[in-house]
Parts: sequence; structure tokens; C-alpha cells
Amino acid sequence: MMTSKPFTRKVTKPTSRETALKNGYRSGLEEVNAEHLKECGVKVQYEEHKVHFMYPPRDAKYTPDWVLPNGIVVETKGRFMVADRKKHLIIKTQHPELDIRFVFSNPKSKISKGSKTTYAMWCEKHGFAYDKQLIPEEWMKEKPCEASLQALKKAGIK
Repeated sequence: MMTSKPFTRKVTKPTSRETALKNGYRSGLEEVNAEHLKECGVKVQYEEHKVHFMYPPRDAKYTPDWVLPNGIVVETKGRFMVADRKKHLIIKTQHPELDIRFVFSNPKSKISKGSKTTYAMWCEKHGFAYDKQLIPEEWMKEKPCEASLQALKKAGIK
């Protein structure tokens, strides 16, 4: 005679992305940086602002992850896809005074499978500052740049 085991459901721990999504972020890296900013006493809102730009051939909007009080725009990226790279080059062309910086999960990641170019190399080539994992406290402590603050107003961010 066969005895059957009672059915038990396996409980899995939510991934960092699932937890981040639940808390209103798109990635675990964004959630980690939200907590980091809070711990450092920097008051900013996630994706609070919109930057208008022309995405040929249409009008488009860019929603930065973070705009620090000193005017630095921070974008956190786990994966830095072709569309993101293209978008940021267009924004830089149309809003050259904006100080857009990146925080990557891993800046040494290649931009594509067969490429020798890393995220870090791409940023250096195109004049973007970047860092790894967390928004550097030095960025938070930088003095406000009047040109960046004016560019934010021009781009539709108060």
C-alpha cells in the first residue's frame, strides 16, 4: 500500500528586484541607493523630475532616478542597454549643461557580448562621471553648480 506525502508548497525568498518593485523602485540597486541617500541625510525623491528632450523624430521625456539638491542628476544602472546609451547621448547633446552621472552595479561590465568596451570606458569616452554600487558621498557634498541648476530649470525641473 502506498502512502502519499502531504503536499507542501516551497516558499521562496523574494529577489532584490521583487522587493524593490514592491517598494516602488525598478531595481535593487535603486532601492539600495535610496536607503544610502536617506542614511546620508540627503533629501531627494525617486524619479520626481522629468527632463524634456527631442528623441528623433519625436518629443520624449527622461525621468532621472535622482536629482541631488546640488543639481547633479544620478542614474543607477544594473544593465546599460543600447537604447539607454543612445538616449543619454541625445540628452547630453540637447542639454549639455546637465550634470548627469551614473552609478553602475558593475562598471567593468561589457556594453555587449563581444565588445571590449566596458560601461566605465563608455562613460569616459562620452564625458560622463560614474561610480560603482552607491552614490558617492562626495557627489552629495559638492557645491551647487549654477550652470547645472539653470539647466535643470531650462529642462523643466525646478
